[in-house]
Amino acid sequence: MSKMLDAKEVAKHNSRKSCWVILYGTVYDATNFIDFHPGGADVILQLAGKDATKEYDPIHPPGLLEETLSKSQILGPVDPFTISKPAPPQSATPAATSPTSTTTTSKPKNAVSHDPLPPLSNQLNLADFVLTAEKTLSPKAWAYYSSASNDLITKEHNSSAISSILLRPRIFKDVEHVDTSIKFLGTQPSSIPLFIAPAAMARLAHPDGEAGIARACGKNGILQIVSNNASMSLEQIASARTSPSQNQWFQLYVQIARGKSNKVLQRVNEAGYTAIVLTLDAPTPGKREADERVKNLGNTISAISGQGVANPSANTGEGLGRALFAGTSPNLTWADLEWLRSQTLLPIILKGIQTHEDALLAANNPLVSGILLSNHGGRAMDTAPPPIYTLMEIRKYCPEVFDKIEVYIDGGVKRGTDVVKALCLGAKAVGIGRAALFGLAGYGEEGVGRIIQILREEIETCMRLLGVNSVKELGLQHVNTSAIDHLLYRAPAHATGVTGLTEGVKAKL
Repeated sequence: MSKMLDAKEVAKHNSRKSCWVILYGTVYDATNFIDFHPGGADVILQLAGKDATKEYDPIHPPGLLEETLSKSQILGPVDPFTISKPAPPQSATPAATSPTSTTTTSKPKNAVSHDPLPPLSNQLNLADFVLTAEKTLSPKAWAYYSSASNDLITKEHNSSAISSILLRPRIFKDVEHVDTSIKFLGTQPSSIPLFIAPAAMARLAHPDGEAGIARACGKNGILQIVSNNASMSLEQIASARTSPSQNQWFQLYVQIARGKSNKVLQRVNEAGYTAIVLTLDAPTPGKREADERVKNLGNTISAISGQGVANPSANTGEGLGRALFAGTSPNLTWADLEWLRSQTLLPIILKGIQTHEDALLAANNPLVSGILLSNHGGRAMDTAPPPIYTLMEIRKYCPEVFDKIEVYIDGGVKRGTDVVKALCLGAKAVGIGRAALFGLAGYGEEGVGRIIQILREEIETCMRLLGVNSVKELGLQHVNTSAIDHLLYRAPAHATGVTGLTEGVKAKL
C-alpha cells in the first residue's frame, strides 16, 4: 500500500514548475500536463496544491484521469486528516449599535439549500422543478443553466408566445383511448412527440449526468439528443441505453480545427447514434451576463469536445457558456454539408432555423432530413423570434416544407398543451432542455423520468379535451393564433428570391 502524502507537502507544489492536485483522495502530478490541458494552464494552476475534486467532478467523466495520465503521475493517496477543512461561513449577527440597522437570516440568492426536497410525487409541473433546482444547484450551475443573452427578451418571449395561442376543444368525441406515439424519420419510434434537446454539462446538476437522462429516456421510450458539450463521454452516455433499440442523436458543434470534429464523428458512428444534429444558431456565444458574473474556476471542459476556457482576458466576461464555445467554427456555409456527409451516413438535422427562407433552403437540400426550429433557448441572439413564430411563418409562406422534411421545435415549453399547440401547427415533435436539467437537479434520473411523465399526462389530457385520438389528427382547426398572427414577419410586397444551394427556388410570399 502506498504511503499517504501529507496535504501540507502537496500544497508546496503549487506552481508551473511543480503542480500537484488532489482528486478523489489521490494526489496527481499535473506538471507535464499543464500546457496540454484543453482549458489552458491557468485553470489547473488556480487549483495547484489543493483538493480540486469539487471543481473537477461535475464535468469530467469517470475514468478520464486514468486514460490521460501515466502511472508515474499518480503519486498516491493523501492523508485525509491533513486536509484543512474550509471555514464555515460567518453567520450574520444583529447590530446592536443602531435601532434602525437591519439584518437578514435568509440564504443568499442561489445558495445551495440543504433542506429536504419535496417527494417526487409532489412535483406537479415543470415550474415546481425550477424552484427545487434553484435551491439545489450551485450558483455556478444555476447561472449557467438559467441564463440567457442580454435582456432575456427572447427567453421570456419563447414561453409567452406559445401561451398566447388558444386551443379549440370539440365535444361528443370518444376519447377513451389516445395514441401519442410517433416515428422520427419514419423508422425511429417514440412513445410521445417529445425529445430531450441537447443540454450541456448535466453533471453540474447531478452525478447521474447525461447517463441518467439517457436511462430516463430509455425507460419512457423517448429520444435524447446528446450535447456536444456533455460532461460525460459520448460512449458512456451511449452505454446507458436501456435497450439496443434506444435512439440517441448527437448534437455537433463544428470545430475550427476540423480534424477534431472528424474524430468526434467517427466515435459517434461507432457508438450507435442514429442522427447528427448540426447546430447553427450560435456561431458565436451570446452575452449571458448572469453566467459571466459567476467566477469561472475549473469547471470549463467538455468531456466530448475537450473545449474550455484558455487564458481568459481580464477585460472580458468569461462565463461557462462562453468558455465552452472556444474553438467553435464561425464560418460554416451550406457547402459544409458536403463535408459532413463525407464523414457520416447518418441523417442530418439542422438545428437553429429561425426564418422561413432558411427552412425552405433546408427542405430543398437533399442532404437534410429534418430541421429543428430553435433560438438556443434565448441564449444566442436576444430579440430573435420565438420558434413558434418561425413555425407559423413557414406555414404561412412555404407550407411545402412540411411535406419534404420533418420539422421539430424547442424553446419555451412549460406544459403538455404547449407541445400539442406546436403539433397542431405542423411540428413533428417538441424538445425540452432546461426542464430535463432541472429535473435532474436533486432527483437524478428519477427526476427526469417525472418530468417526462408529467408532460405525457398533460399531452394525453389535452388531446382528450380537444377530442382527438391520435397526434396524426391534430391540425390548424384545433388552434386559434389570432392573438399573434399580426406579429409574424411580413415579407416585402415584391417576391423575395431564396438563393443558395437551391438555385431558383423562391418562397411563396
